[in-house]
Amino acid sequence: MSNAKFNKLIDYQQLKQALQQLEHTEHHATASTQPHSKALPSTQQPCSTPPSSTQLSSTQHSANVSTTQPNQALGTEGLTGSRLRSYAFAVIARKEYSKQQLIEKLLLRAHNRNEVLELVEELAQSHYQSDQRTAEMTLNSQLRQGKGPQRIKQALHKKHLDQQLIADDLQEIDWLEQAYQLKCKKFGLEVATEPKLKAKQIRFLQYRGFHLETIFAAIQRLPES
Repeated sequence: MSNAKFNKLIDYQQLKQALQQLEHTEHHATASTQPHSKALPSTQQPCSTPPSSTQLSSTQHSANVSTTQPNQALGTEGLTGSRLRSYAFAVIARKEYSKQQLIEKLLLRAHNRNEVLELVEELAQSHYQSDQRTAEMTLNSQLRQGKGPQRIKQALHKKHLDQQLIADDLQEIDWLEQAYQLKCKKFGLEVATEPKLKAKQIRFLQYRGFHLETIFAAIQRLPES
């Protein structure tokens, strides 16, 4: 992808001019709907006939047109072109997103769904967005938080990431050691013999996402001499 595609930033001067145009138009629209202050002659009584429905409809239509057109100039109908591209880069510069997450986030601001799909695909092909990278960062983050394999798989699913992206990494992790270290940090090195304390340790490790087989091995493991 050429660098020329990425050097277009939002033209804030153009947005400022469009906002001024909106305020100017609304001011004139308000002034045009106010009654004239010229007094009627004393011999002439004001007309008491209410305006017809056709006249009311025409007035409402004119007011709607005067406020809708400036809003379109401000781009409130959705981002497109260089504005959408600039917003996409601002989003992925802050954190890693899966492809599906990025699509959903951009659609909240974009005007055209197809444009979003094409842009995200372009970013993925150029490695600005990467499901593989996002999955690896998710795994590392979950491990730092003391999460087991079940919780890690849930985190991947929530981000619309295929766990096969990090299948090899998951197999290489010593989950028994992970569970044992968590148990020791929370409850100490001593092996629990009281049923209530055992149950508490089991619930704790289950909540962290470890399998029961790993949990039982962890809570019964003797301290290394």
